[in-house]
Amino acid sequence: MSMSDSAPVLVERHGAVLVMTINRPEARNAVIEAVSAAIGDTLEQAQADPDIRVVVLTGSGESFCAGADLKAIARGENVLHPTRPYWSFAGYTNHFIDKPTIAAVNGTALGGGAELALASDLVVACESASFGLPEVRRGLIAGAGGAFRIVDQLPRRVGLRLVLTGESISAPEALRWGLVNHVVPDGPDNPALRVALALADRIIENAPLAIRATKRVAHGVDDGVVTAECAAWRRTDEAFSEVLGSEDAKEGPRAFAEKRPPVWRAR
Repeated sequence: MSMSDSAPVLVERHGAVLVMTINRPEARNAVIEAVSAAIGDTLEQAQADPDIRVVVLTGSGESFCAGADLKAIARGENVLHPTRPYWSFAGYTNHFIDKPTIAAVNGTALGGGAELALASDLVVACESASFGLPEVRRGLIAGAGGAFRIVDQLPRRVGLRLVLTGESISAPEALRWGLVNHVVPDGPDNPALRVALALADRIIENAPLAIRATKRVAHGVDDGVVTAECAAWRRTDEAFSEVLGSEDAKEGPRAFAEKRPPVWRAR
């Protein structure tokens, strides 16, 4: 499972660890359909491969992921997996595998980027990283699990502040609230990835079947589904569909693409 340096997602093996790197640094690693297809399909392969024990997700350049590519959305393009959209954002946020996943957040994690971190089992972030769900500023909602996971993984009022204001928090603040496991100093060659790989090595020291079973129990998984999240995903899909049909949902990405303040019309 390897890809060329020009691929939208780079895939590398580090022993029993599979590393996926979103490779669109010129677009701050914003997700398009090709990214979702690559990540979703690679996760599926990782689940089926007994030699892969941990999966790490990171970004190239100075951003982790700026969320969905709003310019692509404004052009009417699909940004989900072309045949398995139910895996949600980047083919990842509603795609359960029973092998540990680690987000190595090497920079800004906004919108879907923050939702990638929220969907991961463990998070390592560089000191300059930040996390935010700014969808309401674009006439949208955090539709890839963020709206319910943020209030589950943070103190409720802290999570609500973030999701209702669209504001971001720094990596040190995220560490203080327990949103990330480790914050590492900034530096060249993605130090967050280096620490994530070291964390993966500590996991790999343990029995693989026990790790996978533990993850299923910890997440409350029955038949490959996190049952406690089913109702939340249904509500999210209903709310997202309602909002997506509004004029504001068109105006938000359009205003972003045109670099101007949005003019909201819905009440």
